[in-house]
Amino acid sequence: MINPHPGLPELEYLKPASLEEASKFLADHAGEARPFSGGTDSLVRLRDGVWKVNTLVDVKRLDGTHELSFDPKKGLTIGAAVTMNKVAAHPDVLKHYPVLAEAAKSVASYQLRNRATIIGNICNASPAGDSIGACMILDGVLNVHGVNGFYAIPLSNFFLGPGKTVLKPGDIVVSITLPVPPKGFAGTYKKLGRNTIGDLSIVGVAVLGYPTGETKSGYRFRIALASVAPTPYESLKAEAVLAEKSITADTIAEAALAAMDSVTPIDDVRGSARYRKFMVRNLTREAVTEIWKKISK
Repeated sequence: MINPHPGLPELEYLKPASLEEASKFLADHAGEARPFSGGTDSLVRLRDGVWKVNTLVDVKRLDGTHELSFDPKKGLTIGAAVTMNKVAAHPDVLKHYPVLAEAAKSVASYQLRNRATIIGNICNASPAGDSIGACMILDGVLNVHGVNGFYAIPLSNFFLGPGKTVLKPGDIVVSITLPVPPKGFAGTYKKLGRNTIGDLSIVGVAVLGYPTGETKSGYRFRIALASVAPTPYESLKAEAVLAEKSITADTIAEAALAAMDSVTPIDDVRGSARYRKFMVRNLTREAVTEIWKKISK
């Protein structure tokens, strides 16, 4: 019988002194080395043979990776080594980005969140990543160090497929910046799993809503979905319904149906594609209704 969990392979461990050293090594050893921080996904993939590399490059002590700060003009910056528990408990996150705190708290267990990071969840590029949708609807921008220095990648342009991103050999995501949310906003994250705590999402729905003079309805909603497409997915069709029509129960139901019709889930051990589609509809309707009650007062 084949052992499904053969154990961790022997690996070299590199602790670079600078981002420049780390990027150069990763670029020079493309396919043989990977950056390493919290390790909650990396070690599992190495154990199961999904990743076959020779070296782990420890990036969690490099410049900028431990930053967790809020600026009233620039917004929130979260370093690559900042754990989910620190993010979820930070006063500025709770005050200005509560939907991110809610999403972070939904990930696995408290113990795992003491190692897991927002950046790791993003770079893992799983369609089921719980914190990704919240970062998407908050217009997150990744701050990346490559062999030629720093550059920025909007999160909306980051994902190519399950486990695949636009990062090039030598690229290290140092942090993510979330701009200051719009005035009068409210947000929520709804997650469906096989159990209440610790499970991967069968469906995840992150919603942000706020008043604006730029739409016919007078409001704008952002709706990001997890576990229902090859990449984390923003339902632009559902958002358009809520932008173009007066917000009523019927409009919300129509938007929820548009979200359901726009996704392409798969069948797996956690749920069928059909079930996921209907739960996208139900959770979207529930989340948008909740947000509408808050922002329309």
